[in-house]
Amino acid sequence: MSGNSNSAGRIDGKIALVTGGASGIGRATVERFLREGAKVAITDIEQDKGEKLAAELAREGHEVFYQSLDVVNPEEWRKVVDAVVARWGRLDILVNSAGIGRAKGLLDMSYDFWRQTIAINLDGTFLGTQAAVSSMKDTGGGAIVNISSVLGFVGLPNISAYAASKGGVRLFTKAAAIECAEKGYNVRVNSVHPGYIETPMVMRRFDKIIESEREAEETRLKQSHPLGRLGKPEEIASMILYLASDEAAFVTGAEFVADGGYLAR
Repeated sequence: MSGNSNSAGRIDGKIALVTGGASGIGRATVERFLREGAKVAITDIEQDKGEKLAAELAREGHEVFYQSLDVVNPEEWRKVVDAVVARWGRLDILVNSAGIGRAKGLLDMSYDFWRQTIAINLDGTFLGTQAAVSSMKDTGGGAIVNISSVLGFVGLPNISAYAASKGGVRLFTKAAAIECAEKGYNVRVNSVHPGYIETPMVMRRFDKIIESEREAEETRLKQSHPLGRLGKPEEIASMILYLASDEAAFVTGAEFVADGGYLAR
């Protein structure tokens, strides 16, 4: 991506924190935010990827740093928010993008499998929102964007843990938004619900399929979207940008779907 430009961006001067920022939707969001004038803290459980990305972006002239974060650890959340505030004075935007997506049949699923999925996808979103709101409410407010899924609306076989976690994110977002508004915190909270996107998490599903069946499965997945293709991380980042910006100042507690028509069938 290109470095800083002379024109002001849509979130110029804003301070953002993006979880899962080293790949997929998180990375696309980091890069879009920087192009639009924000300063960005990248967090990810994959330290090598996070450090490498931050170094590349810093060399291009962007204000960015990486800090390792396990999203299910409350103490690590406190430390990363404190680090952002110590470096830049406040936190304006949080994007809860970190997550896992795995399939397992109801009768084959262990309790540990269930708990890990819920912990990363839902508990991590709760902990991040709690840590961010605690800081934002004392520094003028902010915007939080939680990444859910179309599978937070509908169920499919073998994804009960994932669907429960993403459905939980959807309704947690609404409740948090109402609370932040009614208590005068000036923090907007919204959710984004992508369809199947060309991210490492989605594309790994094809690694488990024998080569002779891989093309057919990829075609089936694309055709489940009326637009006939998978989405791109950059397309989701555009929606996240809108919700993070002041353009969405009257938007809170909303669910924004970007799914190529998946839910319209």
